[in-house]
Amino acid sequence: MTMTMLYTDIEKTNNDMTLEQKHIPVLPAEVLEYLKLQPGQSIIDATLGLAGHAQQIAERIGPKGCLIGIDRDRTSLEMAKQNLQGMLATMYFVHDDFRHLDRILDALHIDKVDGMLFDLGISSFQLDDSARGFSFKNDGPLDMRIDQDSFLSAYDLINSLSERELSMILKNYGEERWHNRIAHYLVQRRSKNPIQTTQELREAVIKAMPKRYSHQKIDPATRTFQAFRIAVNRELESLDLALDKAVSHLKETGRICVISFHSLEDRIVKQKFRALSKEGVVSMITKKPLRPGDREIQGNPRARSARLRVAQKL
Repeated sequence: MTMTMLYTDIEKTNNDMTLEQKHIPVLPAEVLEYLKLQPGQSIIDATLGLAGHAQQIAERIGPKGCLIGIDRDRTSLEMAKQNLQGMLATMYFVHDDFRHLDRILDALHIDKVDGMLFDLGISSFQLDDSARGFSFKNDGPLDMRIDQDSFLSAYDLINSLSERELSMILKNYGEERWHNRIAHYLVQRRSKNPIQTTQELREAVIKAMPKRYSHQKIDPATRTFQAFRIAVNRELESLDLALDKAVSHLKETGRICVISFHSLEDRIVKQKFRALSKEGVVSMITKKPLRPGDREIQGNPRARSARLRVAQKL
């Protein structure tokens, strides 16, 4: 096995922690089936995470295969490297945003690959780390950066943008009904003291909303946290740019699988695949998105909102 790290000088994480952290991949059987993996293929996992999907991919492409793993999170990338120890395929680990897919492949002197996987959103490992600020379940700093080297955090946006800008983020990226009220309250609240923690943001959102909507099945702050995470990491912009580049770097009959977790992502994927299909560039393998079954959701509740779409290069 050949392992190469690109664009990073990652310091090694604690090995015990690494081995304990396991990611449960979403729709694993469907991904393996629809990628149509064969020994010796070159595959890109554009969202490597902790290598849950990549382990199974590497097993199937074998010692003559090549796996290119991309992730914006340095810690996840290093942990994935540890989790993939023992796999025989040639592997490249790239710390970068998948929007730069063309640049990444140029650096590797690779023109086209046999398949690609995009598993969007953030991992359970990232959600459960309160220091990252992705979730309100445990109090932590308002960070939300997937790439810890990036400049702007959620704290910066929430405490510096205008009321109108905050409202637009909540509306466009969170599809939040009460975007105007929440934005107005955030500006009022931060005028006294900066909003610094996840719990402070959650409490502000609840206070901004009408009381009858503050007790729902889904936490009232869920859409707000989604919106600011997407804005901080420019996730939708990256996805739109990456999909065009991805298809252009697929071999003929090569497949691209995209797992999304909310309607904004899924809409981009659906519209992109449809447009490329009309242009005669791809064939849509899945007319409707594939969803996890009851058994998978019982074993991994976070999979319940997953949608898988697949296209094939013509």
